[in-house]
Amino acid sequence: MRKIIHLDMDAFYASVEQRDDPALRGKPVAVGGSPTGRGVVAACSYEARKFGVHSAMPMARALRQCPDLVIVRPNFAKYRDVSQQVMAILRSCTPLVEPLSLDEAYLDVTENSLHEPLAMEVAKYLKRRIHEETSLTASAGVAPNKFLAKIASGWKKPDGLTVIAPERMESFLQRLPVEALWGVGPVTAKKLRALGIEKLVDVRAADEERLRRTVGSLADWLKRLSHGDDPRKVTPDRPWKSISAEDTYPEDLTDLKEMRAEIERLAKRVAGSVAKKDLYARTVTIKVRYANFTTVTRSHTEEPATRDAGIISRRALALLDRTEAGKRPVRLLGVGVHGLANEVINHAERDLLASADLPHPGVPD
Repeated sequence: MRKIIHLDMDAFYASVEQRDDPALRGKPVAVGGSPTGRGVVAACSYEARKFGVHSAMPMARALRQCPDLVIVRPNFAKYRDVSQQVMAILRSCTPLVEPLSLDEAYLDVTENSLHEPLAMEVAKYLKRRIHEETSLTASAGVAPNKFLAKIASGWKKPDGLTVIAPERMESFLQRLPVEALWGVGPVTAKKLRALGIEKLVDVRAADEERLRRTVGSLADWLKRLSHGDDPRKVTPDRPWKSISAEDTYPEDLTDLKEMRAEIERLAKRVAGSVAKKDLYARTVTIKVRYANFTTVTRSHTEEPATRDAGIISRRALALLDRTEAGKRPVRLLGVGVHGLANEVINHAERDLLASADLPHPGVPD
């Protein structure tokens, strides 16, 4: 039985801003874009949440719901610095730390540097250190697996700590709605309720054929979770599958020259991230969302992999030429890279080497 902690910083971006600006403390704060354009709420304080404000909400709507809302532009460089502080604290207890984002992570503390047998005590220690060193609060969930630990961390926010001991798992599961299942959003929840599945545990008795018709390949996974069975391990340093950057514009772009400049800027930003992570990319992808919300993507794969900003930019611009950009107004542009590797591999050279009559490494000529 593993001992897993899910630690989640409380209203992270907004809390950092309130920490650094005393005038914001105790006030409804939203971090995000302008309400006069297409800005959305990236994060909000608990004072703002009392008015129904939440992340991903259009900022204009948030302001209507909370006229006293204080809007702060995001400072991601600052948030990354604080995140690094938090992750360093977590890794001081165990190398098995799996960050999910800047403000949350899983830890496997079955064995830990504190030599503490109780995961609850490890969670208390981490919460205390985070507060002492960053002046911020975090909520933690402790459970035998990832699924339950994540639910537990959100049980008593902010500054909460919820422990689901193995002997309490079943009673805890009985209390959960169907939305608590991993992978079940509002649309899927509505479909499940149409089958008479209101609570998480109702999935256990559901007809397997009807369940599969409703949620497809997700059916087996939901069955496992309904019994509290989640075998996933905490995986530190997960390999990057893709890196991307995109921007939504306050006003639609209509000038192709401006669009090309934006694609080049985004491509260089992505290339910088690829280089910083010491990776190389084979595939370049762009995303274009037109004014009517129609979204198209274009991709190109090439060997050898690269992290050269100029090459990535040129490939992204060539992909833009394969869209209707310039002929139709554009509200969003994005650039991404996939097929990431830790080294450049030219497949033609690799195949040539593999077929050559060369001595085995380590064997003298």
